Amino acid sequence: MENGYLGWRALARRQWPLATALVLLLFFQMVAWRGMAPGMWLLLPADLIVCVLAVVCPRRPFDAALAAAIAIAGSSLLLHGLRLVEIGGEIVPLAAAMAITAITVRQSSRGRAIIGTAALACAWAVTAYLDRQTYAEDSDPAGIGNIVAIMVVCFGLGVGTGLYFRARDRERRRSESASVAAAQQAERLALARELHDVVAHYVTGIVVHSQAAEAIADQNPDAARQVLPIITASGHEALAAMRRLVGTLRGTEAVPTSRDNDELTAQIKRTVDQVGGPVRLDVQLSEAVPPELAQSVIRLVQESLTNARKHAAGVRRIDVDVRTSDGAVWVRVADDGTGQHSSPVGGSGGFGLVGMRERVELLGGTFSAGPTGGSGWTVVAELPLGG
Repeated sequence: MENGYLGWRALARRQWPLATALVLLLFFQMVAWRGMAPGMWLLLPADLIVCVLAVVCPRRPFDAALAAAIAIAGSSLLLHGLRLVEIGGEIVPLAAAMAITAITVRQSSRGRAIIGTAALACAWAVTAYLDRQTYAEDSDPAGIGNIVAIMVVCFGLGVGTGLYFRARDRERRRSESASVAAAQQAERLALARELHDVVAHYVTGIVVHSQAAEAIADQNPDAARQVLPIITASGHEALAAMRRLVGTLRGTEAVPTSRDNDELTAQIKRTVDQVGGPVRLDVQLSEAVPPELAQSVIRLVQESLTNARKHAAGVRRIDVDVRTSDGAVWVRVADDGTGQHSSPVGGSGGFGLVGMRERVELLGGTFSAGPTGGSGWTVVAELPLGG
């Protein structure tokens, strides 16, 4: 949990309030020293060291805690041992120790937090005990009691602050992990939809035309050969679609920024032609369709036609209607199959309708799909133009 990776700029942005507060405390302390014994100024180097350690503490919290404890206790023992200073228990080391305690508890492991906090508390207690008269003029027991009370309150605040921010950091990490997992899941679903809608569409067209050519090869070889260019074109389209998809994932494929209605109409017609068969197409776009919405319209038509070719039996006609009305794009694909589903080519993953519903709902639209009366299947999607 140590934040040793924290850069100096990030450290400055994070720690400037603490640095400002400690500088102000040092200033007021030096003002209070005016008129006192000259030996008091000998405490200034240790105070400066402890303040600097408090500011840089987030880089190495445990090490900073131990170094501050040594500086506080060592300077007090040295100066009092030489009888150079008569007053101890300053406010600056106490404030810096509280800040270091909070940071150490927040960032370090439990064991290191306990050791660092105990070292700082003991160091400040030693400093305060060397001049018990600062807290009680007549009674040593009372002076020790005051020292303990101050230490419990101040270091309790430091530990409590550290635990509070530690809990917030833990919750933030959980939230970030959940957000990352959700984003990854969304990316996987988007990729699954694109693979299913694009690749399955072209591959289904290839297989359907191949089966048709195989069925008539014996009776009409010329007609069978006429299907080969369609299969070849579908294969090229499938490869091109895969390259575009891979390019998008790698970030090298340019995302279309504009698509007028004529281009959208032409793309829908190409999609219908690639599927082949008895398809009646009606496109009426009286309002401009945004590029991201146009792409979804094409995908819905592709997947609906793919499902009709894969699943429906006895299909004689497929109606594809795409129109704009009342501020929305309406997509309707209906077939007149018998209602008895055939075994689809390559099996069915069961994700086609799910993917279409997800795509539509993400754009704020509505989606429905189901049998039409006693036979046939109808897919209807409404995509708001303002979505």
